[in-house]
Amino acid sequence: MEAEHDDVDEAERGRMASLATSLGRGVRRGGERARAGVYAVADRIIVNAPRVPVRDLATLRKQFPGLGPEELADRLVAGAAGGTATVGAGVGAAATLPAPPAMPTELATEIVCVASIEFKLIAELHEVYGVRAPGTVRRRAIGYLGCWAEERGIDVAQPASVNAALGVQMRRELRQQVVRRGFRNMPVLMPFMVGATVGAAMNRRDTKRLARKVRKDLRAKQVPWGLPPSLEG
Repeated sequence: MEAEHDDVDEAERGRMASLATSLGRGVRRGGERARAGVYAVADRIIVNAPRVPVRDLATLRKQFPGLGPEELADRLVAGAAGGTATVGAGVGAAATLPAPPAMPTELATEIVCVASIEFKLIAELHEVYGVRAPGTVRRRAIGYLGCWAEERGIDVAQPASVNAALGVQMRRELRQQVVRRGFRNMPVLMPFMVGATVGAAMNRRDTKRLARKVRKDLRAKQVPWGLPPSLEG
């Protein structure tokens, strides 16, 4: 009887070990899928960035005549905050992008849309403060993505900072920003009538906070404007 009892215990231990192994594999697979989802969203943001239309300073001054740099920056921030709030409120109603592994379509869509709006804001704030990133459109786009990931203005006096934005470190920081944004924006996955209100408020707050950080950084490097566009050249 004792031997039989030992056999039962041994069998039970075997089943428990098998279950633990299976759970461990499941956790690893889940982690791999989640990581793949973050990478997919980050890569999508990188691909989208050079395609986002960015207005230069001359265009902005013509569209917003009579405004000084701070007033113009205020208008840009208000517009972007309204845009990201709309995304936060409406993302539960429509999903336009395929879902990466282990990431709900709505959340992936929101992160990409919000990133595009905030990227445009950052690029145009650099125009307003006269601190345009150097290089081609793509190079500037990658530089501004680094600003989005790090929540700062670009340092045009240090070419290495722009070069670094093209490298592995920037991609790592971009993925970390995607993760932070994803965890903050989980409320949009609640029932829509609740998630809409919370998602809009969170996005508006986060966009304004990002703008404050970038503007504070850019003011220290600001280049004064020349004559009004109507009197230039």
